[in-house]
Amino acid sequence: MENKLPLQGQVAVVTGASRGIGRAIALKLASLGARVGVNYRANSAAAEEVAKAITAAGSEAFLLPGDVSDPQAAAAVIASAIERGGRLDILVNNAGIIRDTLLMRMSDEDWDAVLTTNLKGAFLCTRAALRPMMRQRSGRIVNISSVAGVMGNPGQANYSAAKAGLIGFTKSVAREVASRGIAVNAVAPGFIVTDITQGLTDKVKEGILGQVPMGRFGQPEEVAEVVAFLAVPTTTYITGQVIHVDGGLVT
Repeated sequence: MENKLPLQGQVAVVTGASRGIGRAIALKLASLGARVGVNYRANSAAAEEVAKAITAAGSEAFLLPGDVSDPQAAAAVIASAIERGGRLDILVNNAGIIRDTLLMRMSDEDWDAVLTTNLKGAFLCTRAALRPMMRQRSGRIVNISSVAGVMGNPGQANYSAAKAGLIGFTKSVAREVASRGIAVNAVAPGFIVTDITQGLTDKVKEGILGQVPMGRFGQPEEVAEVVAFLAVPTTTYITGQVIHVDGGLVT
C-alpha cells in the first residue's frame, strides 16, 4: 500500500513565492503533496519557473499573480486559489520588501511601502482566507516574520516595525480562531542566503557572521522545513508561536 504524503489533497498559497524563502517554501509544501498556489507581484518568469519545478516533481501548481498589499488584489488571490483548488488549507504570508535607510533619512514613502506590503499584506490575505478555513473548521496560517522584528536592526526601522507587528498579529489571530481548528504561527528567520544577503559586501557579511553562534548564513530550505512542520496535520496543538530559524542569533 502506497504511503500517503502528509499534505496530499491539501491546497496551499504562498505569497511572494517566486524567489528566495517563498520559493523554497512552495517547493517544500509541494514535495509533501500539497497543491500550491504560487503568488507573485511582478516577476512572472521566476514564478513560472517555480511552478514548472513543482510540476516536474510530480505535484500541482498554479500561478496567482497579484500585489497582496492591495485589498482587491489580495482578496482575488485567495478567491482564485479556492476556485482553482476547491479549498484552502494552508496560507503562508511571505511577501515582503525592504527600503533600508537610517530613520533620519527615511521618507514617508519608504515607511508606508514596507508596512503596507509586509504587514498589511498579511492582514489582507489572512482576512480573506479565514472565512473558508472557518467553514472547514481547519487551516494553517504561517507568517514569515524576522529576527529584525524581535531585536531590531539599524537602518531597518520600517522593516523591523512591520515584522514586529506581524508577531503581534500572529498571536492575536491565533487566539481568535483556535476554537475553529485553525492554527496561526510565525517563523522568524535570521540571516538567510537570498538575493539581499548575496548583495552585501564581504566586510558586512563578516560582521553579521560574527553575531551568529553557528557562524554561517542559513539556507532558504532550512526556513521551509520549519514552515512545513507547522503546516502538517500532526502539529495541530501548536498555535500563537514564533519559531526562530537564525543559527542562535536570538536566544
